[in-house]
Amino acid sequence: MSAKKFLLPAVGATVLAAGGAAAYLYLKGPAVDGNTPLTMASVVPDEAYMTAFISSNQQSWAKLQQFGTPEAQKVVGQGLQNFQNDVLAQNNIDFEKDIKPWIGHGLVALLPNPQTKSNQPSMLAVITIRDKISAMQFAGKLATQSGGKTQEREYKGNKVVTSANGKVNAALVKDYLVIATDQTTLESAINTTQGEPSLASQPAAKAVLEQNIELKNNLATVYLLDYAKSLEGMLAVNPEAKELPSLNTAQLKNVQSMIAGLGVEDEGVRLKAMVAMGPNAPKYNYKPIAGKVISQFPADTMMLINGGNVNQIWSQALQQSQADPAAKKTVEEMRQAVKTANFDLDKDIFSWMDGEFGLALIPSDRGILAQVGFGGLMVIDTSDRQTAEATLAKLDQLAKSNAVMVEQRDVQGKKITEWNSPFGAVLGHGWLDNDSLFVALGGPMIDIATTQPSSALDNSQTFKTATSNLPKQNLGYFYLDMDKTMTLVNRFALMTGAVIPPEPTALLNSVKSIGMTSTQVNDTTAKMDMLMALKKAQS
Repeated sequence: MSAKKFLLPAVGATVLAAGGAAAYLYLKGPAVDGNTPLTMASVVPDEAYMTAFISSNQQSWAKLQQFGTPEAQKVVGQGLQNFQNDVLAQNNIDFEKDIKPWIGHGLVALLPNPQTKSNQPSMLAVITIRDKISAMQFAGKLATQSGGKTQEREYKGNKVVTSANGKVNAALVKDYLVIATDQTTLESAINTTQGEPSLASQPAAKAVLEQNIELKNNLATVYLLDYAKSLEGMLAVNPEAKELPSLNTAQLKNVQSMIAGLGVEDEGVRLKAMVAMGPNAPKYNYKPIAGKVISQFPADTMMLINGGNVNQIWSQALQQSQADPAAKKTVEEMRQAVKTANFDLDKDIFSWMDGEFGLALIPSDRGILAQVGFGGLMVIDTSDRQTAEATLAKLDQLAKSNAVMVEQRDVQGKKITEWNSPFGAVLGHGWLDNDSLFVALGGPMIDIATTQPSSALDNSQTFKTATSNLPKQNLGYFYLDMDKTMTLVNRFALMTGAVIPPEPTALLNSVKSIGMTSTQVNDTTAKMDMLMALKKAQS
């Protein structure tokens, strides 16, 4: 019997195992307030390295239903219906009537597998029972359907139900339904409720689980208590995953913990994450970006990446690479690659990039961009114009040596250098003011760069919606206008004959825009905020 077919009957048999007078007294008493991740972690053994808290707050989940196009809602609805048909209907169960009244918050944890030869982690789920009487009624309905396919035993005063194949083990422990993928892990969970060390008793884990990520209508929160072990565990869960070539154990140990949460706001879905570095990790001191360069881009910009202080980031990356042979080798390979074109990677490329930058994709059907439908534009501020101009001169000379026509012209009083082809300008660069350089990919982008937009990106409603609730003192934005992006995706699909599956297309068409930014709390802690603005459901 598969795990999913066993799970529901096991729940019923487990709850019924409370039996007799003890069950009566249990059902008469109120449920314990075990609704926080820290409280529920008191049932999780202390060796757990990753947990995920799943909220059962019906108001939060209901708020999510206010979003989505009819097509997207149909996709989601079909998924829920498939779950009802594949899992619940097999046991004559209706989620709304039989499960929803009693099920509470859930906490899922990953632990090292007790079988030392196995790379697969053990999984433990702790579910709060909100309504004991409803849970008993649900159990009674299921127990008659188990057909003798479960095994029962007692462990330290708790009835344990195990599937015939031993892959699902469940017990009713205090006010929690506890489910594990192996008997040893379930027994360890029971031990924690009787005095053995739990995750909640560990100072480091407790400090992480107590942190408030400050999300409205929180749906779920993931806690990576040990980042290195968490990554190893996730790779083990997915047998198709490949180990990253640059994966370095020493670097992973620098990441102490990570928290990521998902919530619902008036404009859509909000994701927040916080990463804490260990005491031996390299110290970073990034300065917030003013965001002034955003006004250089037009309101119809499709995608923007904004940041700054590239030279500082490169310098710190070089420092960190000294302790990592693989990273050090990569740096040297990069240096040799640009050296073949007579460039010094450190001096010619990175040294003068000390200001704010913006890199954007902008829709255009003009000239050389008519076929692809968009072009690229970068604006970067520098305090070292002399070095920047020397680098640009080298680039121009390299283009000339490869039979590219490099010409100059005046646009709006600005001296512009263009790389021309028989089909029009391929690339152009010039100075917008004394310290702001632009590089444009495609002739139409040169005109956009040199003309102050009548409606700038930072004044567009789509950009404001995606970024208005994000932290203002940040290290830069990532912004994506999904409507414009999907228009181009559909255009390419039509041109190439590619078939895009309708389900992901429906979900992506429900997204208006995405805004993301990061902030530095201190020299060892960083935060990431993302808002996925969604289209309202039609009433």
